[in-house]
Amino acid sequence: MARVCVIGAGAAGLCAARHLLAEPSVGRVDILEQTSQLGGTWVYTETTGYDDFGLPIHTSMYKNLRTNLPKVIMGFPDFPLPESEKSYLPANDILTLLQSYAEKYDITSHIKFNHHVQLVIPKAGGPRGELWDVTYKNLVTAVLETREYDYVFVCNGHYNKPTIPIISGIKDFPGDVMHSHDYRVPEIFAGKRVLIVGAGPSGLEISLDIAPISPMVILSHHNKYPTKTVFPDNLEQKPDVTKIAGKTAYFQDGSEEEVDLILLCTGYDYNFPFLHQSCGIVVESMCVQPLYKHLVNINHPTMCFIGIPNYVCAFSMFDFQVRYFVRFIRGKFSLPTREQMQAHTQQEKEERAARGYTRRQAHFMGREQEQYFTSLAAESGAKPLPSVLTKILMESADRFFSDLTSFRQDNYDIIDDDTFEIISNEKREVHC
Repeated sequence: MARVCVIGAGAAGLCAARHLLAEPSVGRVDILEQTSQLGGTWVYTETTGYDDFGLPIHTSMYKNLRTNLPKVIMGFPDFPLPESEKSYLPANDILTLLQSYAEKYDITSHIKFNHHVQLVIPKAGGPRGELWDVTYKNLVTAVLETREYDYVFVCNGHYNKPTIPIISGIKDFPGDVMHSHDYRVPEIFAGKRVLIVGAGPSGLEISLDIAPISPMVILSHHNKYPTKTVFPDNLEQKPDVTKIAGKTAYFQDGSEEEVDLILLCTGYDYNFPFLHQSCGIVVESMCVQPLYKHLVNINHPTMCFIGIPNYVCAFSMFDFQVRYFVRFIRGKFSLPTREQMQAHTQQEKEERAARGYTRRQAHFMGREQEQYFTSLAAESGAKPLPSVLTKILMESADRFFSDLTSFRQDNYDIIDDDTFEIISNEKREVHC
């Protein structure tokens, strides 16, 4: 009977637990969660910086956040979001879904809350030739414990370690510099001229959140295809910042602006501080290697990472990745040899580079999400996810960047595995 450690009780960890607890060949499932509640990044707290135990605050949730994907592609395949009039929901609705999910599948009793993973290290033994020693600390009692497991599911998310860009002079900026990880409410920006660096979804959304109370918002970025959204008059787009001198920001087009506060919306790095170097995992420029199919630790294939790919239908992907790996645990299929997995991963890197992906986009999916699901299904024998998920993902993303101020008025409905419709301003659009 396999013993499995799941690191993290966010959406990915809960999904792993749900399938592992239903698996007859698994005898023990421990979910180690460093905070006091489940939900991961979907938990809102006004606290920033560090928690009561001196650990960095995990969540990046801000008060006014609403989902930027429609609800029909945000639930789990076997546990969708409840019916509602709107397709785009407040973040708390997603947390409620996760709480209901955990309750239905009796997951919560298996979660060790306030348990911080300190070290994960492989060793020889077990039916597959390796075991895992996982050391964790009970934050309440300060007691350390080490347990032995047959498999490890790494589900600690990737929206908790901010990426901090190198900008000349920013360390001497006399005003506040903060990352979107610590953004909670717009009120602190009242009356301040704000420079936002980065125009991904967070940068775009937060700029509109701030604009009503700020005299000036500068959105600095290098997006090749700027959003078509018509912004408020006090919000201006600029190219990359070249340097900061005093309170003056200088931009690549030669322009300059006086600003009072700098908000970095520059994304996040993958972060696995608990993995011993013998685990063989290296993170460089947003690329986690060596992973087979963005999932399996090639050096130690009894360890998997759930949720590494980005720009995906996340909960559906978590579910599919988990089911893939659980089928491997059950012996329903065998993974290729280490050499074969390495060769496959190298070939994929070269093919992605030929299509224009950078190293920082090593795990970017988007339209390729469907091909990724098909690949996992073909190898494991699992039923692939319907193509309609990817179609809605791409259509909603296009509408997001085309009209940021009103895209959430669209309502989506799935007709079948390949077809969906959008109802917008009483207009129906059918997409196949």
